[in-house]
Amino acid sequence: MKRVVVGLSGGVDSSVAAYLLKEQGYEVIGLFMKNWHDDSVTISNECPWLEDSNDAMLVAEKLGIPFQVVDLSEEYKERIVDYMFREYEIGRTPNPDVLCNREIKFDVFLKIALELGADFVATGHYCRKGIIENNGKETYQLLAGKDANKDQSYFLCQLSQEQLATTLFPIGELTKPEVRQIATDLDLITAEKKDSQGLCFIGKVRLPEFLQQKLQPKEGVIVQIPNEAPVFNRSKTKFESKEEELAYKATKYEYHLNDGKVVGKHQGAHYFTKGQRKGLAVGGTVEPLFVIETDVDENIIYTGEGKNHKGLYRNVLFVNNDEIHWVREDLVLKDGQQLQVKARIRYRQALENATIYKMSEGLYVEFENQQSAITEGQFVAWYQDDELLGSGVIS
Repeated sequence: MKRVVVGLSGGVDSSVAAYLLKEQGYEVIGLFMKNWHDDSVTISNECPWLEDSNDAMLVAEKLGIPFQVVDLSEEYKERIVDYMFREYEIGRTPNPDVLCNREIKFDVFLKIALELGADFVATGHYCRKGIIENNGKETYQLLAGKDANKDQSYFLCQLSQEQLATTLFPIGELTKPEVRQIATDLDLITAEKKDSQGLCFIGKVRLPEFLQQKLQPKEGVIVQIPNEAPVFNRSKTKFESKEEELAYKATKYEYHLNDGKVVGKHQGAHYFTKGQRKGLAVGGTVEPLFVIETDVDENIIYTGEGKNHKGLYRNVLFVNNDEIHWVREDLVLKDGQQLQVKARIRYRQALENATIYKMSEGLYVEFENQQSAITEGQFVAWYQDDELLGSGVIS
């Protein structure tokens, strides 16, 4: 009998995942990960880990499976929290959920599970795993979940063949309402529980306060750049090569103080991210202001009025060689090769037509349509049909 360790988070998805595995004849063990908890920045009554671990324990009891709590807070602090501070400090916007899957759930947690003699680990993610024969050996596919509204393949975009080999996604073939129905029929305590928001397993965190623990407040100015600013008048059309064109289009606009007018003050450019609208506290404009760029060296936030502002849009982005990741290692592009794909730059975004080009210093993603708020530090993931082939950090 194969043994599976399931990450029970105290939510409905992982509860039903555990039940389905048991039904399929696996020997199931439930493990709750305590990741990191700092009461000074969590919004206290939202999703405290104690309540979640208690719910997970009750689910395990109900299903008749062994249960334990593992404390991963040290690893979590090192690999996720410190990474977030580092990224914000250099003016990038991290994605802790993607990292949490790569570094915690499918690395630290996976190793603990294998030490417990597990053949597989399982999670309550809405995605599926496919297996294809490739030159006589098995290649694993990461496929979108059946529920298009809940597909979470994007969050798993950094997984490797080794990680996929030992992973199961029991609810990938189901929709959220079907999962809730199963939990209701089983009378599980988590059946009606609302989906967790916020940082993977930490619950809701007050981001500015969280960042201020490490990153000191520093007053600076907010500058509004008009849509007709000369900085947007770059329309080069003649290029020596495709690479030159891509490099040109992937370059972001460079703003200076005198390109616009000072409309307010802020407490630190590193607390803001591109595309952000809340927290600027500047009135007097017809449409709301959006952050179009942050300059952490000069401590200036550049903004534009309205969500269609030119400063928000580009259609090419670049990924450095050391930040390119292929789930499908057999499909890696060589320099000079290109591939038609569909891609997204954030979790809830619909897939967009794009072409990826591998060049000597990295990989370009050229979208058919302009994309709003391409943000450094976030992940771009590329697909064919419903298969996620690879991903990279936007540079």
